[in-house]
Amino acid sequence: MLEAKTARRGLILVFTTLLLDIIGFGIIMPVLPAYLQELTGVGVSEAAIEGGWLFFAYAAMQFVFAPVIGGLSDRFGRRPVLLASVLTFSIDNLICAIAWSYPMLFIGRVLAGISGASYSTTSAYIADISNDENRAKNFGLLGIAFGVGFVIGPVLGGLLGTFGPRVPFYFAAGLAFLNFLIALFLLPETLDEKHRRRFEWKRANPVGTLLQMRNYPGIGWIGLVFFLMTLGHMVYPAVWSFVSSYRYGWSETQIGLSLGAFGLCGAIIMATVLPRVIPALGEWRTAAIGLSFTAASAIGYAFAMQGWMIYAVIVAGCLEALADPPLRSLAAGKVPPSAQGELQGAMTSIFSITSIITPLLYTGIFSWFTGPDAPVTFGGAPYVLAAFFLALAVIVFVTKVARPTPKEVEQMHPQESAAGGH
Repeated sequence: MLEAKTARRGLILVFTTLLLDIIGFGIIMPVLPAYLQELTGVGVSEAAIEGGWLFFAYAAMQFVFAPVIGGLSDRFGRRPVLLASVLTFSIDNLICAIAWSYPMLFIGRVLAGISGASYSTTSAYIADISNDENRAKNFGLLGIAFGVGFVIGPVLGGLLGTFGPRVPFYFAAGLAFLNFLIALFLLPETLDEKHRRRFEWKRANPVGTLLQMRNYPGIGWIGLVFFLMTLGHMVYPAVWSFVSSYRYGWSETQIGLSLGAFGLCGAIIMATVLPRVIPALGEWRTAAIGLSFTAASAIGYAFAMQGWMIYAVIVAGCLEALADPPLRSLAAGKVPPSAQGELQGAMTSIFSITSIITPLLYTGIFSWFTGPDAPVTFGGAPYVLAAFFLALAVIVFVTKVARPTPKEVEQMHPQESAAGGH
């Protein structure tokens, strides 16, 4: 274990690394429609398809390379893998900034996906420097990085996009390179030689943990709910920018601000409402409420015919942020402590699979219903499909996922049960 001061410095730096990764992903969302139309000369419907392939490539590379990069970090240490990821992230954004053709832009997104697979290494880094008392708190920083990154990234991308659709890519490249230089001199190694293991390709398997989860009763239904929920929720990164540009004629700044508002409302609910609702209602009811609001919000976005309605739906449906944390906690209660890491790996695999499926699915639906041969012109069609998946998630959850018994609740939260006396 590193000394406290060095561990704290490493924690700050690895948090910054992940935050910049998320900002770099979100920063391109507001400018993507304008950038693709400028680069390829096509309309917004065709540009959505091109954007779908870019997101597909990004997600597919993350899915394939996350276990590979995690294994490499077990073999060679966390520091060199993280440094390589950050430097690659800077290079791929520079490639995207100067791209003169769509294939070149595609290559940049492939590299971005590979470097973005460093999430597994950042998780391992945090595990290395944590103990029983601060592990949960330290891992909570990962969730904060995602939340803050998805607020800052789109807003910053929208503002920078007013100077041109390539400017956010230059900014992200410079920011990542600065982060690389800082980490090069300050990031400590956390995995000593005696704890390193030989790299094995057969262990770098992105779906193996999913198969292992079949051994735990009840976890399959929760996994299905999580899959359907994520399948529906991924409509937002896939088509939000394209729908907003097509329906409302929003600029890059307006798209970025709307995405920032979406992320900010979710973060507020997570920070203020969730800690109060779960003790009062329990995790099962909280998850049911969150899932219901998630499905209702998708319907709201589908029929928001004017731009101001988007903000009304964001505020009215913000309780959708209640769905994910209690769902994960219910899943954790179904497996023993020795399999918790494997469970999180399975949940990450589900997320990665939906991230691969949804970009092409939702952009294809958008293009079909907004193109010249559309049977009915309806820009909100992707949200209707997402609402269908989310409604299925609610039905499966309510009918198939049993409420935890008092004994199971005590096993999931022993300290709270002891303190509460009930």
